[in-house]
Amino acid sequence: MRAHYIAVISTLILTACGNSEFSDLKQFVQEAAEGQRGRVEPLPQVKAYEPITYNAFDLQDPFKPRKIEADKTAGGGSGPSPDLARLKEALEAYPLESLKMVGTLERGNQRWALIKTPDNNLYRVKKGNFLGQNFGIIAMISDSSITLKELIQDTTGSWSERTSNLQLLEDEEKKK
Repeated sequence: MRAHYIAVISTLILTACGNSEFSDLKQFVQEAAEGQRGRVEPLPQVKAYEPITYNAFDLQDPFKPRKIEADKTAGGGSGPSPDLARLKEALEAYPLESLKMVGTLERGNQRWALIKTPDNNLYRVKKGNFLGQNFGIIAMISDSSITLKELIQDTTGSWSERTSNLQLLEDEEKKK
């Protein structure tokens, strides 16, 4: 029974100490909360909807490719022009930059070049075959390069001829 009295007295002493210990903290929190009031900013004013009429039906669509029309008064179209009626060869589907010359073959006085496409197909071409997407015709095949004559259309619609080369793929690049 003595233990029971000691437990009750201990509890009373601890409870009495606890009430006065945090009174200053409770007072500080109460004083700090008195000056604080929440303030909500007013909502921005909503502007009225104003419909706009689209009047650009007669203008060219900037997202569609435009056809270049020859300027007939300035002599457009007077230069060389490609034969658009002929059947395209397989290597005309690839940009010239994506084709790689990997070697040459020779039989008699006829020389062929070996061309590797991006999808790893191998083609044999000779002088007069077409390469690339700019109507490039093979003019000459040497041991280290292919010389092409390409037809390029400018903004006025005139065609002009330029020379391009496709170099032999070096041994280091073949190993990659």
